[in-house]
Amino acid sequence: MPAISIRNLTIRFGPRVLAVDDFSLDINEGDFVSIVGPSGCGKTTVLNQLTGLLPPQEGAISILGKPPHEGNPDLAYMLARDCLLPWRTALSNACYGMQIRGVPKAEAQAQARELLAHVGLKGFEGNYPKALSHGMRQRCALARTFGLKSPILLMDEPFGALDAQTKLTLEDLLLQLWQEHRRTVVFITHDLAEAVALSDRVIVMSARPGRIVADVPIALARPRSVRELQKSPEFHEIYTHVWEQLERGIQLSGAPAQAVE
Repeated sequence: MPAISIRNLTIRFGPRVLAVDDFSLDINEGDFVSIVGPSGCGKTTVLNQLTGLLPPQEGAISILGKPPHEGNPDLAYMLARDCLLPWRTALSNACYGMQIRGVPKAEAQAQARELLAHVGLKGFEGNYPKALSHGMRQRCALARTFGLKSPILLMDEPFGALDAQTKLTLEDLLLQLWQEHRRTVVFITHDLAEAVALSDRVIVMSARPGRIVADVPIALARPRSVRELQKSPEFHEIYTHVWEQLERGIQLSGAPAQAVE
């Protein structure tokens, strides 16, 4: 049974806007799957459907064999913004989700300290968000996300606002955490190189209405280093193929080339 199964998902906003059309996808347990596509193609809309906050208008979704529902403990969601609470320290933010889910405070803090050390924030546990750089805040958010121990992680452009060097560092950190914990990941990004470097599969969507135009397997050995992959001819070959599929999706939908980010 797939960890996530989406069947013929169709989403409309009002009578005129068809956002996503006949979207079907199975994601196996432990897989890292990225979804790419032009701006406005419905990537985040599909991700939000998995949370149960918006029930599917047409089609069906199952999460570990059950329909989506609000507050699903099987899911953890990481956004592009860190969403740290400014009145809480890094340690308090990292264990906040665990405490909401009923983990005793001492146990949550112990796990949060371990995760903060893993993401390179040892010694910064007592700092408030205003005293952390943007990259450090995202590290804290990453620790908070993995601290929930949810089997499925939904990640919506979590590194999209970072500078190139920090982004590479956090991509490698995410790969290390994923290799260790082996969660199922659905990752939204506009960065094709990021998608190829991180993923087992890259799903390419067309411009609106969003449809799947390609499901590209990423046959690169693991464990991986994002930095080292930049030197790999195989990486660049797959990147080129994904880019060609994205261009094809734009042409099929009649969208202008400048819609790609």
